[in-house]
Amino acid sequence: MALPETGINGAMRRLNQYSDVIIAALVIGVVIIIVVPMPPALLDLMLTFSLALGLVIMLTTMFTTQPLQLSVFPSLLLVVTLFRLSLNISSTRLILSQASAGKVIQAFGDFVVGGSYIVGFIIFIIITVIQFVVITNGAGRVAEVAARFTLDAMPGKQMSIDADLNAGIITEAEARDKRRQLQREADFYGAMDGASKFVKGDAIAGIVITLINIGGGLVIGMWQLGMPAMEALRRYTLLTVGDGLVSQLPALLVSTATGILVTRAGASDSFGKDLSRQLTAFPRVLALAAGILVILGLMPGLPPLPFLVMAGAAGFAAHTLSQEAAKAQVQAREQAAAQPKPRQPENVLNLFQVDALEIEIGYNLIPLTDESQGGDLLDRLAAVRRQCAAELGIFVRPMRIRDNLQLGPNIYAFKVRGVETTRGEVLPGYYLAMNPADTPGEVHGIATKDPTFGLPAWWVTGSEKDRLEMLGFTVVDAATVLITHLTEFIKSHAAELLGRQEVKEMLDAVKENHPAVVEELIPDLLSIGEVQKVLQNLLKERVPVRDLVTILETLADNARLTKDLDYLTEVTRQALARTISRLYAGDGGRMAVITLHPKLEQTIADSLQATQSGSFPVLSPQQAEKIFDQLAKLAERALLMGGTPILLCSSRVRLPLRRLTERVLPHLAVLSLNELVPSLEIESIGTVVLE
Repeated sequence: MALPETGINGAMRRLNQYSDVIIAALVIGVVIIIVVPMPPALLDLMLTFSLALGLVIMLTTMFTTQPLQLSVFPSLLLVVTLFRLSLNISSTRLILSQASAGKVIQAFGDFVVGGSYIVGFIIFIIITVIQFVVITNGAGRVAEVAARFTLDAMPGKQMSIDADLNAGIITEAEARDKRRQLQREADFYGAMDGASKFVKGDAIAGIVITLINIGGGLVIGMWQLGMPAMEALRRYTLLTVGDGLVSQLPALLVSTATGILVTRAGASDSFGKDLSRQLTAFPRVLALAAGILVILGLMPGLPPLPFLVMAGAAGFAAHTLSQEAAKAQVQAREQAAAQPKPRQPENVLNLFQVDALEIEIGYNLIPLTDESQGGDLLDRLAAVRRQCAAELGIFVRPMRIRDNLQLGPNIYAFKVRGVETTRGEVLPGYYLAMNPADTPGEVHGIATKDPTFGLPAWWVTGSEKDRLEMLGFTVVDAATVLITHLTEFIKSHAAELLGRQEVKEMLDAVKENHPAVVEELIPDLLSIGEVQKVLQNLLKERVPVRDLVTILETLADNARLTKDLDYLTEVTRQALARTISRLYAGDGGRMAVITLHPKLEQTIADSLQATQSGSFPVLSPQQAEKIFDQLAKLAERALLMGGTPILLCSSRVRLPLRRLTERVLPHLAVLSLNELVPSLEIESIGTVVLE
């Protein structure tokens, strides 16, 4: 069985346990004071308590670091104001009824103001004006602005809390506490804005009560008590002024506490520590103030002693603080030198940089890049970039060449986004001989295959080179083989090399001469990423995007109707009909094509299914196999005729059919009638039928 607590600790614990009941009873007692007369001795005790409570409130605000540490202040301000006014009413009752109001008021009237009611009245007016005009107005304005700024900043602070929560920096409970703290802070400043009006009303009520006491006391003293007029004026004025001073001093303390509390938002320490630390942070300021005081003390007409004394004190403080600051700097340097330097983590950010296109070479190919050994590979790479810009219209960034000992000595590899995509082999000092026309003749060399097109070829020496050229062979050096392979590789992977940053730089170049089309399209109609997708779709089928103005204008015209990238790609291809026709027909104006039977084209159109990656024809394996077999035979016939295999169909099935055939027949060009100029002469070399 637990024993009941005794002593001070037990009393304090019981007091905290019933604090809500006690506070409620005290507030009711404050209201009762207004109605029930109070004896002078009890009034003296209550006035002293009011003064002590004002001191406690003001000192508490000086030790708080956050306004919410005294969040009860607005309600406390109302209760304290009501308590002070009730005491004012009780003292007024005693002054008018008994011409006496206890020893505290009498002492303030006699001792504080020296017995002169005129001096006391003036001091009372000054205190009231200071409280009403200066402190209360300033505190109210600060509370109003703080409340407004706090409410305006709430959305941003709440978003910051949500961001920290989503990033995992804080937990759900911590986020909930922060939101509650933010709401309490906004409510506090709003309440302080309204509570400052209590102090204004208190000052006005004090002036009114003072005038009533003087006027009423003069009438009562002369008519009821038979006092002479001057005696009644002196007695009641002294009592009234003493009562006003006793009431206004706690009011002045509380209003000062109000100003301190609302102006110390964001403080990191108590008021005293912040004040001493911040005012003494700059010793040069004290030294400058000491010099100014010395000048003022030496000026004629001014008393030199007080100025020189204060100058000496300021100079001594500046000297002491300067020495302490110098010692602190020396100690900080010594501590920093004594502490072991933390090991800096290595910078791995450069490892995240991946080149769009990279070339790796074996050690035997390094002389191709060395100009001192006659290598011109670097200059040729610049020519390749210019060729890609002229033919494809794309911006290829400078390519990095690295030597890789893990590769064979004569091997080179092309990497896209850090991943090896293809490789080839060249022999420095030899020439690659190819026989595209099947010219008869014996070749003395090393049999191989052309790394670009996979055609049969031979590596031959310089003496054999001249003989083969006379026979009609195509003979190139090792660097040319690598550059040709690279050029074709870039053309086939142009869509992968075209990133958003490259598109942005291309658009900036167009914007210099055609700002209207770029500003109309981006970003209101399409984003840079959507424009990039359309350009990539064109480059996948090797359609040049050099005529970027026409492409952007076409996109601007059609993007208002839909943002479907397949549709935008098709209308852009139709706008580039002249370019596409010239690309496949050449200067002759004739084009040999493969056509589809109308029934087969209708079958493909009926089988289209839309997916997230676009529309695809859904055919049975037997149907797809028949189509691929016929297309392969007709494409081979087109190659034997010296042309490019071209499949001609309607625009509604062109793109789905291209997606169907691109893996099996990657070199088959699929065109629609809308992509060809009317003047082009078309010749069919065969028709694909389903049966």
